[in-house]
Amino acid sequence: MEFKPQEGITDARQLGYGKFTILGIQHLFAMFGATILVPALTGLPVSTTLLFAGLGTLTFHLLSKGTVPAFLGSSFAFIGGYLSVKQMGVEMGLSESLALGYACMGVLSAGICYFIMAALIKAFGTQKVLHFFPPVVTGPMVIAIGLTLSGSAITNCTSNWLLAITAIVVVIGCSIWGKGIIKITPILLGVVISYALAAAMGEVDFTSVAEADWFGLPFSRETSVLAVFDNVDTTLLLSSVIAIMPIAFATIMEHIGDMCAISSTVGKDFLENPGLHRTLMGDGLATALASLFGAPANTTYGENTGVLNLTRVFDPAVIRLAACFSILLSFCPKFSCLIGLMPAATIGGVSLILYGMISSVGVRNLVESHVDLSSSRNVFVAALILVLAIGVKYGAGDSIAIGSVHLSGLAIAALVGIILNAILPDKLGMKVKSFNGKAKHDIKEEI
Repeated sequence: MEFKPQEGITDARQLGYGKFTILGIQHLFAMFGATILVPALTGLPVSTTLLFAGLGTLTFHLLSKGTVPAFLGSSFAFIGGYLSVKQMGVEMGLSESLALGYACMGVLSAGICYFIMAALIKAFGTQKVLHFFPPVVTGPMVIAIGLTLSGSAITNCTSNWLLAITAIVVVIGCSIWGKGIIKITPILLGVVISYALAAAMGEVDFTSVAEADWFGLPFSRETSVLAVFDNVDTTLLLSSVIAIMPIAFATIMEHIGDMCAISSTVGKDFLENPGLHRTLMGDGLATALASLFGAPANTTYGENTGVLNLTRVFDPAVIRLAACFSILLSFCPKFSCLIGLMPAATIGGVSLILYGMISSVGVRNLVESHVDLSSSRNVFVAALILVLAIGVKYGAGDSIAIGSVHLSGLAIAALVGIILNAILPDKLGMKVKSFNGKAKHDIKEEI
C-alpha cells in the first residue's frame, strides 16, 4: 500500500505558540461531542472518560514513537456490550455502577485482544493474520453494531421529539453547510443547541451544577473494576468477557481503517513505520487502562483526522496538546454534572445519527472492499451475522443463556461469522446472470 507525500505543516510550533494552542483546542472540540456522548449513553463517569481519553492518547503516542497524529476517544462499538452487561447485572440485583464494572472487565479482555493481534502481525505479517477477519465478516459486524443500538436511540427521542429533531437538524446542517470549525464539530453543536433549547423550555434543573465543586478527582474506587472483586460473581464476569471480547475483532478492523486514513491524509505509511503492531498495542493499552478505572474503551478518532485534512497541520504535538487539555478538564466535577443533566431526547437525536453512521461505515466497508454478494458463501456469512446479532438483541432480551453463561447477539454473530468464513470453501458461489433482461440465478456448489 503506497501513500503519496502530502503538503502540510509537520512542526506547528513554527506558527507560534498562540496558533499552536488554538490548533490544540480545535482538536479538543473535534473529539469532544462524541467522546462525552458515550458516558452519557452508558452511565460511565464523564470525568474518567475525559481523563483516559487524554491519557490514552498520550499512551498511544508513546508506543507509536510519537509519529502518528491520532487522537483516541470513546469507542461507540462497545456501547451495546456495556448496556447488555449492565442489564444482566441489574436483573441480578446489582447496582448500575457495579454492573458497569463487570462490563469494563469485558472491555479489558478486548484490550488484551489488541496485544494478541499485534503479536501475530509482528510474527506472521499483516496479510496472513487479517485473512481470518475479511470485510465480509467485519462489515456486517459493524452494520449490526449500529442497528442493535438503534432501539435505545428511538426510546430516548420519544421523551421529547422537539429536542431530538433539533439536535438532528443542527448536526446535519452543520455537516453539510458549515464552514471551518462549525463543519468539524457538528455533534458538539447539535448537543449544545438542543441542550440550550431544553434549558429555555425549563426542562433542565441546574441546582446540582451550582452545588458541585470546581475541582475534584476524576475517578473513584466505586466506579473502577476494583469494586467488582469485593464480592465477585464469576458467572457474570465470564458472561461479560464472552459478550464483549468478540467486538474487538470489529474495532481492530476499524483501527486499521483509521490508520490507512491517517496515512493517506499525511502521506506517510504509518502501517509500515512505526508499524501496525505498534499502533495496535497503543490502542489496546489505552483501552485496557481506561477500562480498569471505569472509562469507556478508546479508539482512534476520524473526527480528528478530518481536522488534519482541513488544517494541513500534521504535527502530532498538536494532538498531544489536545490530550493535555482533556486531562485538565476531567478534574472539574461541575462540568461532569452539567453533562450528566443532558436531556435524554438530546442524546437520542444525536445518537440516532451516530448509530446510523456506524452501520453506514459497515456498508461502506463492504462496498469499498468489493465484497462479492452474488456469492452464496459470502451471503451466508453476512446474513447469519446480521440476523443473529439483531435477532438475539430484539428477540431474546439482549442475550442467550448457555448454561450459566450469557452470550450477547454480537458475540454470537462474531463467532459464527469467523468460523463460517474459515470453514466454507471459497469456491462455493452464487452467480447472477442476465438473460433476456431478466436475472437468472445460477447456483453452483463446488465442495
